[in-house]
Amino acid sequence: MEVAIVKYNAGNICSVMNALERCGVTPILTDDFEVLQRADRVIFPGQGQAHTTMTYLKEHKLDKLIKDLRQPVLGICIGMQLMCRHSEEDNTDCLGIFDVDVVKFRPTLPEDKVPQMGWNELTPLSSPLDVGASYEGGKNEVNPLLEGLGENPFVYYIHSYYVPLCPYTIGVTDYVQPYSGALHKDNFYAVQFHPEKSGSVGERILKNFLAI
Repeated sequence: MEVAIVKYNAGNICSVMNALERCGVTPILTDDFEVLQRADRVIFPGQGQAHTTMTYLKEHKLDKLIKDLRQPVLGICIGMQLMCRHSEEDNTDCLGIFDVDVVKFRPTLPEDKVPQMGWNELTPLSSPLDVGASYEGGKNEVNPLLEGLGENPFVYYIHSYYVPLCPYTIGVTDYVQPYSGALHKDNFYAVQFHPEKSGSVGERILKNFLAI
């Protein structure tokens, strides 16, 4: 299996590559159009700022390439946010794969710090926006990306902006208010957290993506 990681001006790429190698895959870090188009899986990860990253993608025509990919694609952190329609961060128009806007946390309690940084629970949904449904160790049917995570899985977050609950939400996290921890539409998957920093739960999610 050939797994390509989109090469652009983003941080934390090495951690993603190392996590994939632990899953038994040696990924290719590339901005070559032909390599990205023929890869079996594409990962769009990173940490960064929405406006500067979108400017880079547009200048290198990677914005159109990513939208046109037909194999399974996984966006991570800023990758997930840039796959949405628009971000409040510097009033940035994004890729528009997911028809939803990215907004900034507006805490009302002193204990709610921004950015959210650290471990938080991810609740996989058994049906779209079934936020109230119980999740019992994978007994409910969930999206293939989030299968087999065990009861009350925790993942690692660091972000100031979030995607509200929407028809593409497949996993929910609660910080300040419930929001989308994971999204899915067609061949596009995305997570706000960092699976590469989320221990065995994150490794299972990466393996799930590789098996989709």
